Amino acid sequence: MSAGTKIPATIVTGFLGAGKTTLLRNLLQGAEGKRIALIVNEFGDMGFDGSLVDGCADPDCKADEVVELTNGCICCTVADDFLPTMEMLIARNPAPDHIVIETSGLALPQPLVRAFSWPSVKTRVTVDAVVTVVDAAAVAEGKMTGDLGALEIQRAADEALDHESPIEELFEDQLVCADLVVINKADLITVGDMERVRGEIASHVRASVEVVAAENGKLDGSILLGRGSAAEEDMAARLSHHEAHHADDDDDHHEHNHDDFESHVIDAPGFASLEEAQGAVREAMAIHGVLRIKGAVAIAGKPAPAIVQAVGPRVETWFAREAKAPGRLVVIGLKGISLDEVKAGLARKVAA
Repeated sequence: MSAGTKIPATIVTGFLGAGKTTLLRNLLQGAEGKRIALIVNEFGDMGFDGSLVDGCADPDCKADEVVELTNGCICCTVADDFLPTMEMLIARNPAPDHIVIETSGLALPQPLVRAFSWPSVKTRVTVDAVVTVVDAAAVAEGKMTGDLGALEIQRAADEALDHESPIEELFEDQLVCADLVVINKADLITVGDMERVRGEIASHVRASVEVVAAENGKLDGSILLGRGSAAEEDMAARLSHHEAHHADDDDDHHEHNHDDFESHVIDAPGFASLEEAQGAVREAMAIHGVLRIKGAVAIAGKPAPAIVQAVGPRVETWFAREAKAPGRLVVIGLKGISLDEVKAGLARKVAA
């Protein structure tokens, strides 16, 4: 990668059963020397042939975090926090030629694209394209997925997912953010059905979006990679239903600069337990403009401090003897966040 060149990243989204995993497995198997880093929710879901899996070549990583593939690609699992995984990847030497991110079936791509405006990421990586994979047979039958029951179980099991919006809205949100739509399982429908599927998709995507058909997730890598969309710079045209609704309610929405971040270090109180620390941080994360909280805090009666990591609705805490500066938290957010409100949020759960 030459100096000043950003690493392209492709986000692949689509409902459970659409064929994302098969598409990406085929992409890696045909990498032809390109160093592709694939971020997935669970590595076990990928079903790689054993000949592709090597061992972890990075002495600082854990076996369940990074898996080296014999074709030069790497596969990363990301349980809760996308940003540390991205920071780890771009710090590797050599850096990946391309990063591919597979979202879970109901996760919307919009928040993920916005994460590329994070200060430590935006100067190194750009969103090459958002690729939405759809199940041709399901859409031809007027459904979003071939197994709605399994999809609802997946949504109920993940606290981070949207539990309120209708499935139809989530499907449309995945399409409106797309730069490329892959109609997978095209061999399972008739020509007439394909015309109807293309018409349904066309009613939700932007005019510039390419729509291609695929069978068994087989698609040339040149179609998936190298599209140069820079999606993170074009979010106003990709709003989800929820974002569009709030845009209507907020006259300043389109003037707001999502690249405008600030970071502060604040003193944090001690907590009676990990559960109390989680509740306090969750309270502070609810303050308008707060994007991330991280650091170490003291827990009553425990010799080791607790690490705190919070992004969006997810708050993680765990004990770590090597943690430095317990009682200090880094708060990162949009310019103008109220530190007084953040501190009050941390204190409310302690006093409760």
